[in-house]
Amino acid sequence: MTQTLPAASAEAATPMPTAAPPGGGDLLNLMLDGQPRTRADLIELTGLARSTVAGRIEGLLSVGLLQPSGQSRSTGGRPPTRFAFNPRAKLVLAADFGVTHGRAALTDLTATVLAEELSDLDIAAGPEATLGWLVDVADRLLAQVGRRRSDLAGVGIGLPGPVEHQTGRPVKPPIMPGWDDFDVAAWVTERMGVPVLVDNDVNLMALGEHSVVYPQVEHLVFVKIATGIGAGIISGRRLHRGAQGSAGDLGHVQSPRGGGALCSCGNRGCLEAIASSRTIAQELDPDHLGGADASRLVLERLSRGDRDAVAAIRRAGRDIGEVLASCVSLMNPSVIVLGGALGGGAPSLLAGVREAIYARSLPLATGELIVVPAQTGDHAGVIGAATMAVQQYLAPQSVDAMLANPPAHAVVL
Repeated sequence: MTQTLPAASAEAATPMPTAAPPGGGDLLNLMLDGQPRTRADLIELTGLARSTVAGRIEGLLSVGLLQPSGQSRSTGGRPPTRFAFNPRAKLVLAADFGVTHGRAALTDLTATVLAEELSDLDIAAGPEATLGWLVDVADRLLAQVGRRRSDLAGVGIGLPGPVEHQTGRPVKPPIMPGWDDFDVAAWVTERMGVPVLVDNDVNLMALGEHSVVYPQVEHLVFVKIATGIGAGIISGRRLHRGAQGSAGDLGHVQSPRGGGALCSCGNRGCLEAIASSRTIAQELDPDHLGGADASRLVLERLSRGDRDAVAAIRRAGRDIGEVLASCVSLMNPSVIVLGGALGGGAPSLLAGVREAIYARSLPLATGELIVVPAQTGDHAGVIGAATMAVQQYLAPQSVDAMLANPPAHAVVL
């Protein structure tokens, strides 16, 4: 799966504002759309002197972020050289952890997956066992593509629980014993030697789906429906995490039909307590323990045309849709994406969500709203994790710092 650069700042190139002279990072930002440009093009776009642009280009060439890309048509004399962004200058390690699995991928600087590995893991085994797997996988993936650890720009990690994004520490995750307040970023950085960013898995799914499928959409909500229920919010084409990183905790909003249903968070009446795959599986099979295979049981029943399963999943869709209707009224998104094991694999759930949203929301809010299943499938999380790391690495201030202290050996492919 390929896509254009997912950085939030990678918009169509426009002339730079004159308030502050653009640095090398700002100039690179112009090139992230993938369009090759000559020195003259960049002089016109930035308004900088020829010597300044030449210096910026040389700096970006020296660290491998720009590369020559053929020659432009000559208007007399020697044809001018064009330059383009080099997405293979560095690589990113991305990881998406679920309750019972780990997916790791190596991507380039457009978050395009170059190599990946998927394994059965138990998140309850604790952070060191889980993250140790990631460190081991990193070396295997690098060997597959013929690169080294020194070629890594950073690591992005998604976890299935609440995460304080600024510190990379999980905060009382209900299904991750031993992870509370564990310094994930520091532990991985110590072993990999590169910056590490950590976020909730649903946030990264939203980022991945948005960057690949809906890069021009301003406002999008991604809803993961599986063992738990959560949402990732894109507002103004940027991921919205809230003050402490807990924005989008949809599963623990009280549902109109929640009643006294006890939730894993300790409260009663939460949406997750009545509409998650864990709850539906127990409804269909009272002997089922509601574990990580709950989604599989529900989908198997649906595939056989089980009437009870169809009715239960449609009802869950309406319950989710009723809560989402409040989000539609509050946020007015133009796209709602349903993902996760049930969100992407149960058409009757999608029908129930649409039914409730369109019935309970005002026409102005739903006039152009689409509610659709995810298109990135199982890769949304790793693409989002890679996108998060890429955005930090290619931020203008990060590039300027790199140019001020260039690495001893830059990779140029």
